[in-house]
Amino acid sequence: MKIQTFLLLTIAFVLSNCQSPNEPTAAGVSPSTPYPNPPAEGFNAEDSDPRAMEIADSVMLAMGGRQSWDTTRYFHWNFFGMRTLLWDKQEGRAKITMLQDSTQMVVDLETGEGEIYREGNKLTDETALREGLQQAKSIWINDAYWLFMPFKLKDSGVTLKYLKADTTQAGQAADVLQLTFESVGDTPQNKYHVWVGKEDRLVRQWAYFSNATDEEPKFILPWDDYQTYGDIMLSGDRGERQITDIKVMEEVPRAAFAVN
Repeated sequence: MKIQTFLLLTIAFVLSNCQSPNEPTAAGVSPSTPYPNPPAEGFNAEDSDPRAMEIADSVMLAMGGRQSWDTTRYFHWNFFGMRTLLWDKQEGRAKITMLQDSTQMVVDLETGEGEIYREGNKLTDETALREGLQQAKSIWINDAYWLFMPFKLKDSGVTLKYLKADTTQAGQAADVLQLTFESVGDTPQNKYHVWVGKEDRLVRQWAYFSNATDEEPKFILPWDDYQTYGDIMLSGDRGERQITDIKVMEEVPRAAFAVN
């Protein structure tokens, strides 16, 4: 099934009723998991299902754990052969390089400030720069969600529901979660269904709905080819599309976030 022109997605990542000692609680803490996995400020815990939150915690553990995610700083990836991204998670900045024309954009993800280098020149027109940096932030929101969504199941603005037990299109037994959003990202009206493998607790499939009221998704795609990068796991296989050149780094040169 074809993806519609790389929709901008929000940011904007079942257990049995009797928990084993190694299963996290809804608050993200268990005797064997002293490092907590609290929800982000603004997560809708009141309307979210405890069972869904427990599964979200188990996903975090399967992906390497919250501590590993918190302490991993630099990420690089190639988004579907269209562009590369370099993200400094600690400082909240991203560099995007468009592969078709070599445009480079560096944006502070909190303030929206930054620089753009286009057609061999640094962009100085204030209106064009502001619009370009808004586009850069939207690109990052979209592209990061396609790679890091499993870490963001308890993100700000998210309401998390448990839907059902099901199988993926590949036949893997899974529990299905629903994510809806409020007042976050570029497209808070979106909705996702996420299939979490019953045995490995990794996200194995997702469905994207343009609107939370839609009954049929725009697409359903796999999350395959999990590999370990640093101390965490990431998946780059989305079926007909591939996220490639994934890297996790402890350090990058200072010039890596310059435009030229």
